[in-house]
Amino acid sequence: MLFTPANIGTLTLPNRLVRSATAERLANSDGRPKSQLRQLYQELAKGGVGLIITGHMYVHPSGKAHPEMTSIHSDKMIPGLAELADAIHREGGRVVAQINHGGMQCGRQIVPETIAPSTVDAPFLQRPAREMTPDEINLLIRAYGQAARRAQEASFDGVQIHGAHGYLIGQFLSPLINHRTDEWGGDMEGRMRFLRAVCRTVREQVGPDYPLFIKLGMMDGVEGGLTPGEGVQIVAALEEMGLDAVEISGGIGGGQNLNTRTGIRSEEDEAYFRPLAQRARLVTRLPIILVGGFRSRRVMEEVLTAGDADFISLCRPLICEPDLPNRLRMGLQEQSSCISANRCWAEGPGEGIACKCPITRRS
Repeated sequence: MLFTPANIGTLTLPNRLVRSATAERLANSDGRPKSQLRQLYQELAKGGVGLIITGHMYVHPSGKAHPEMTSIHSDKMIPGLAELADAIHREGGRVVAQINHGGMQCGRQIVPETIAPSTVDAPFLQRPAREMTPDEINLLIRAYGQAARRAQEASFDGVQIHGAHGYLIGQFLSPLINHRTDEWGGDMEGRMRFLRAVCRTVREQVGPDYPLFIKLGMMDGVEGGLTPGEGVQIVAALEEMGLDAVEISGGIGGGQNLNTRTGIRSEEDEAYFRPLAQRARLVTRLPIILVGGFRSRRVMEEVLTAGDADFISLCRPLICEPDLPNRLRMGLQEQSSCISANRCWAEGPGEGIACKCPITRRS
């Protein structure tokens, strides 16, 4: 099944392999993409992946999470973003823009102050975050909608809303972070209100047929955080929010490595979010994209054949080997050469993501 075509909404993909978003850190100080980012996406498209999901782009300056993060917060960014989309399309690829606001996880040197649904301080934060006002909440809801419009105008094939890894939408969903007593907090329905409003505004901007995804953290993985049971409740509501697909992940971020586990050495270590996808499958008809430690074609095929997911999402293996999809398809490899050491991340300005591990092609 891995190399059969499939649809997500109005978007037809040539195979079931998805490049999961990651922070490439390949933008200028004003958020404009560098040529290296365009080259990275071109290599992924030539490598045969069915869909590229970009690294997260900030929808408002208050949500810039780290240096060299790509911006989609202003119409001035549309020409540069259009160059990215065009470069991928020229190679026969398809691309979805991931839009995000960092909330409490924005860097100390990046934004004047950090904001969150409620006042919060935690060991994994660079500094405390203050509670957002209702006006700020409504401002950022509109910012998500405008960011989606810009992605559409730049000819991206769809948009993915980032609702995982402890960023702003995940913060609203999490009982660990969201202690509000107004309409934006309280029970699960109150904590979902921000996500509902974002989805509604995005749909108003892009129309009913534009593919709209979400990357959803179905659990925080920390005491007092979002539980898998609550995550299932969110999944059950996604279709009525107008979404076309859900990518399943987990972990609140901030040094909690639930979503980027090291030391994946056997097939038993792979697909570590599969139990979440199995629970999601029971409550939604949406296509499920599953991320989490996939390395071998056999496991990917087994997950698809079992019906636990419709698409397989990869990140680190495609940093290591952008041509992995083609190599799997042609039978040149049966698994990724990635050794899951988490040494991909940029260590200095201008470096961007890159595999720094000693890699030997595996068959």
